[in-house]
Amino acid sequence: MEDLFRVGVIANTHGIRGEVKVFPTTDDPKRYEWLKEVLLDTGKEKLPLEISRVRFFKNLVIVKFKGIDNINDIEKYKGSDLFVTRENAVPLEEDEYYIADIIGAVAYTEDGEKFGILKDVLETGANLVYVIGHEGKDVLVPAIPDCVKDVDVEGKKIVVHILPGLMD
Repeated sequence: MEDLFRVGVIANTHGIRGEVKVFPTTDDPKRYEWLKEVLLDTGKEKLPLEISRVRFFKNLVIVKFKGIDNINDIEKYKGSDLFVTRENAVPLEEDEYYIADIIGAVAYTEDGEKFGILKDVLETGANLVYVIGHEGKDVLVPAIPDCVKDVDVEGKKIVVHILPGLMD
């Protein structure tokens, strides 16, 4: 299981005092209000950064990190990912799971036949969509009760119902 979860990407700098505009990649951008620390992926290491201030602007989060007070100290990290550890991730409700924990799961049909491997999960406005590799192509399966019948996180297994037209 993944131990790090991506919560954002540094989109650009903001001003000259070391603030950055972050494109959030989390379900709830408001989580930045209580988030204390993130890990910056520098390409060579995961650098821990303490968050000292957060503001919201349109679809972005403006973040100020403790100890970074100059645009020159942060500008080189534009495009870099921000992560949190599993311990700092949003707590799960009952019957919820982290998307990262099911990537690579084996997908089976309701008949028990192996269908493919879950390659990715797309977030659309209406619902999640599972991208399942099947016989050399990707099949998009809406993550709705009619199509996804069971998810076994520990066993890395999902059971799907392929609606007519999904294979066309």
